[in-house]
Amino acid sequence: MSYTNYVSLLARPNLLDEIDRELATRRLREFVVQAWPVLEPTTNFVPGWHLDAICEHLEAISLGHIRNLLITVPPRHMKSLSVSVFWLCWEWIRWPERRWLYASYAETLSIRDSVQCRRLIQSPWYRRGWGDRFLLTGDQNEKRRFENNRSGYRIASSVGGSNTGEGGDRVVVDDPHNVNDAESDPVRHTALTWWDTVMSTRLNDPKTGAKVIVMQRVHEQDLGGHVLEQGGYEHLCLPAEYEGNRRKTMIGWSDPRQQIGELLWAERFGKPEIDELKRTLGSYAAAGQLQQRPSPAEGGLIKRYWWRFWQPRGAALPPVMVKYHDGSIAAVPATVLPENFIETLQSWDCAFKDLKSSDYVVGQVWARKSADKFLLDQVRGQMDCPTTIDAIRKLSAKWPPARTKLIEDKANGSAVIQVLRHELAGMIAVQPAGGKVARASAVCPQIESGNIYLPHPAMAPWIEAFIEECAAFPHARHDDQVDAMSQALLRLACGPRVRIGSV
Repeated sequence: MSYTNYVSLLARPNLLDEIDRELATRRLREFVVQAWPVLEPTTNFVPGWHLDAICEHLEAISLGHIRNLLITVPPRHMKSLSVSVFWLCWEWIRWPERRWLYASYAETLSIRDSVQCRRLIQSPWYRRGWGDRFLLTGDQNEKRRFENNRSGYRIASSVGGSNTGEGGDRVVVDDPHNVNDAESDPVRHTALTWWDTVMSTRLNDPKTGAKVIVMQRVHEQDLGGHVLEQGGYEHLCLPAEYEGNRRKTMIGWSDPRQQIGELLWAERFGKPEIDELKRTLGSYAAAGQLQQRPSPAEGGLIKRYWWRFWQPRGAALPPVMVKYHDGSIAAVPATVLPENFIETLQSWDCAFKDLKSSDYVVGQVWARKSADKFLLDQVRGQMDCPTTIDAIRKLSAKWPPARTKLIEDKANGSAVIQVLRHELAGMIAVQPAGGKVARASAVCPQIESGNIYLPHPAMAPWIEAFIEECAAFPHARHDDQVDAMSQALLRLACGPRVRIGSV
């Protein structure tokens, strides 16, 4: 640096302020740090790498590198301030013309963030730094909606609410579900329909606009699970405790943790605080809200580590790695499939239609050797009645010993039985007794005791989805595999005369 430039810098008493302002203009994370005392003057800012990750991904949206983003993060980890307050204020520094639509499950929450956002923009700190970029207009400066003189605006709404048909360059939903309504299918489905038919269509320019969902997982069929199933979303997943899954995103970010159980924000939520939350929430809620996985790691009603596995005689497949409830991992060797089964049967759970939204049709082949039961085969798909009939014919031809064919007498099951009863022997209509949970609970002791064997995942890749559905039950998106299994195991438990309903 020349002497002249050095003297010039010394002559600028506000040089540090200018440097801070430039850093905040360039980087969202720096903006958050500087803006924090404006909104939270009595609370110290606690840094965290997860905050850096959130800011990095929001910046990627601002720059056009990401179009659709899902952020799943535990509660009280500064997600609303980051996404619903600081981000807009920072982006308006460079792009004040951008228009924003915000929503939450409750309008009061959306308005809360709108007020915070407006308060920050009108603060002396913000006006000193960027007051020359834009001004809030007097005629549209309200809690639910405020605008600036560069045509940008922020509208606050609620899930299912009306946004007067206006569009935005950024469509954001922060906490689309009330955790108290997570188990209500109608309430949850209302949120999904609202997102698909209302908010997702509000982008001003579908080629440049962006959609952001920030939430804690509350159910396998919540909005996060819904958009992940649809595809097209980058997922920044931030579980409270590291479980060994080194998650990565398209911008080169990856979870920096290496040790199982390592915490997300230990400076604020240490192990005692996380353990207390686990006790308060319970296993299911803790799995969703803390771990962003809407079923406990070990499984809910049916634990993942209960299963045993079989392999064909003469095979030499490696042991199956199983994770136990205490976090330990063990190798479970596969048992050789026995011969001369006492009983073999098919168990079918039928659906109503073959729509994409329909449940699956599942047919399973089970066999019993003394107290042990073996799942030998499975077919699964979204089938109409004729397709289901054809699938039963094919599975019966493949497994002649499975003479008993249990068909749940509902949905297409009744029609299937009528068509096939004089063609295939052993068609038995089953009227299930009790609810799904009761029936699954009744077979849990058989699984827990190690008497139920599944085909080795190396020879039946579909078994992983089977285990996941069982682990998430009764909160899984589908339960057809569980229904077919419980129907079969109840029958096999005591032989052909066991009552599993009205047969």
